[in-house]
Amino acid sequence: MTHGHHGDAHHAHDDADSEAGGADLLDLDGEVLRDYWDTALDRVAAAVASAPSVAPVRVVDLGAGTGTGSLGLARRLPEAEVYAVDISAPSLARVDAKARVAGVDDRVRTVEHDLDAGWPDLAPVDLTWASMALHHLDDPVRSLGDLRRMTREGGLVAVAEFDEPMRFLPDDLGTGTPGFESRALAVLSAAHGEELPHLGASWAQLLGEAGWTVVAEHEIDIDLPSPDHPLAGRYARTWFDRLAHGLTDRLEAEDLRILEDLLDDDGPHALLHRTDLHLHGVRTVTIARR
Repeated sequence: MTHGHHGDAHHAHDDADSEAGGADLLDLDGEVLRDYWDTALDRVAAAVASAPSVAPVRVVDLGAGTGTGSLGLARRLPEAEVYAVDISAPSLARVDAKARVAGVDDRVRTVEHDLDAGWPDLAPVDLTWASMALHHLDDPVRSLGDLRRMTREGGLVAVAEFDEPMRFLPDDLGTGTPGFESRALAVLSAAHGEELPHLGASWAQLLGEAGWTVVAEHEIDIDLPSPDHPLAGRYARTWFDRLAHGLTDRLEAEDLRILEDLLDDDGPHALLHRTDLHLHGVRTVTIARR
């Protein structure tokens, strides 16, 4: 399996467009959901501070995407070297560029690697952050066990995954039959069930099976009306564009027409210009110790 950090919607039709669209989605996720990211990474930094045996000399961001976690951890742990690991070279190029702008390029390094091929040689690790990435692995228990062996005694891993996918839309969009988003997410869930069997798994349970000791679980609610952020419409549009590329052969004809209306930037129902979007969902950060 090839994978990296793809966000909530993926399976695009063209490799180059898919990679660029995925990177754009991750950048927007970091911008629009800044409060979520700050809360999640603050919880991880607090776990490090409360574990005096952990000196975060080496931090790994697995499935780093475009670097929201890598840069956030570098800011919060100023003595640490951060290794951003991802399969996507273009995404890692964005991490490098952001690190230079932030003035932390001397401490943030990028590693291009497919985790299903085994772990990169980064041992010993003090802290691992894995956001929305481990559900792509073929055998997460085996992989988490391998990570545990690479981690110093007392070291930590923090796994962020979504309990439910992001929602953006009101029930009545002014076009087509109400309830489009629920129907589209049901189709997405069925597709994920075929291709990503570990999506929605209990990461506390999987970490325990891999020999880790779970020390905390934090459910973080996302609740953001679109007028509260100028990029919310663009984020929604990018998300549904990714959805369109992956699910056009699975949606009913009417829902395809609704999706086309939402993605028509000049039309009356365009996501880019709607003021009735409301972003909400739940992501859980599970922290475990070796």
